[in-house]
Amino acid sequence: MTVHAIPAPAEPPPTPPPGCPMHAAAAGPAEDPDLVDPALYSDGDPHPTWRRMRAMDTLTRHQVDEERWFWNIVRFEEADRVLRDTATFTSERGTMLDLLGTDDPAGGKQLAATDPPRHTEMQGRLKKALAIKSVDRQREMIRDLVVPLIEPLGDGGTFDFAQTMLAMPMSVTGTMMGLPTADWAWLSRLTTVCIAADDPEYQEPSGRDSTLKAAHRDLFAYFQDLVRFRRNNLGDDLLSVLISTEFEGRHMASEEIVANCYSLLLGANVTTPHPPNFVMAEFVGTGVLQDWAAHPEVDETALNEALRWSSPVNHFLRYATRDVEIRNTRIKAGDAVVVWLGSANRDEAAFPRGREFDIRRKPNKHLAFGIGPHYCIGHSVARVSLKTLFHELFTRFEDFQPAGRPERLRSNFVSGYKHIPITARRARGGNGRAGSTL
Repeated sequence: MTVHAIPAPAEPPPTPPPGCPMHAAAAGPAEDPDLVDPALYSDGDPHPTWRRMRAMDTLTRHQVDEERWFWNIVRFEEADRVLRDTATFTSERGTMLDLLGTDDPAGGKQLAATDPPRHTEMQGRLKKALAIKSVDRQREMIRDLVVPLIEPLGDGGTFDFAQTMLAMPMSVTGTMMGLPTADWAWLSRLTTVCIAADDPEYQEPSGRDSTLKAAHRDLFAYFQDLVRFRRNNLGDDLLSVLISTEFEGRHMASEEIVANCYSLLLGANVTTPHPPNFVMAEFVGTGVLQDWAAHPEVDETALNEALRWSSPVNHFLRYATRDVEIRNTRIKAGDAVVVWLGSANRDEAAFPRGREFDIRRKPNKHLAFGIGPHYCIGHSVARVSLKTLFHELFTRFEDFQPAGRPERLRSNFVSGYKHIPITARRARGGNGRAGSTL
């Protein structure tokens, strides 16, 4: 059995060790690219910068403009600490860099922007509806949605895998939320705009800020109308769960329901497409796909490695509620900190050979879904969807080949691809997965 461990590209010359007088200069802002710049993630590579920061014996401070700045959290141990400690690092002022320096209007209303104990009570019924046992009962429904999306891959022509993956979570989540099928493509594009308004392919001629405001306005107006209708037409879908949920002795207000509908869609569309996109964009022709397809027993570890490697949610923003020290650095109450998940998930202190892609990696306690109270509430749906996708891909197709240059999404919040042209052939009588079960 061959273990495919795929190394990252050759890294630049090593920086001096922590504590060396030249270390700060070697890793200083004059040499490092701007981590806030969305173009870094579409046209550049943040990993060399994150590696230098992980090697330092203090945190680095990133100055955005004259008034706004934040501390970089790049090591796994410190990322884990910040995300778990909601009493010290609050989500309620905002969780994305786009909101740095302003207070999120969804704070205290949307699950992602609400801290315990309110967060715990608010998510109760929704968490139960999205638990693995509930999702397992919908496995065949998910399969029936995934298969038609990938079937054209076997037609012999060029297939844009990334565009299909961007559509996949919307079909699954749209079904679970009871959203009209005719709206799925439009909703999928709007949620992508919300996290990639800097991307020329998604930006309107009026500019980035106008594009983002219009997308938010359209999404919130859509759900406001839908909530008004659904209140009198409750079903067993997730939207009906939100409408009928009681916490703090009352039902959710309309603005709270709408904010959480937005969060559910955004969470699904942000996370689910990109692990398979990274695998297809970066490992076609390396032997990884053939190895994975031939060994269904590695499905679980391989999926976790795809999640670790892609780290679809690139960062989380938090604010300190009190003075605290992290890695010889004093963080004061009110300071912003940004947890770079893409860095934490390559930290070799937590992941030996972290710069290698190994489908048999175990253990693999990655942070792709976050950690602590804000661990992704839809992780079970994402896992079942992704396991179903890879199973059907490897059962139905073989000989995956690149058919053009992959294109990355321009976003500092989502690490992902927007175009991956490939070809494949229909598997002839099975490719080693015949008789295997999901």
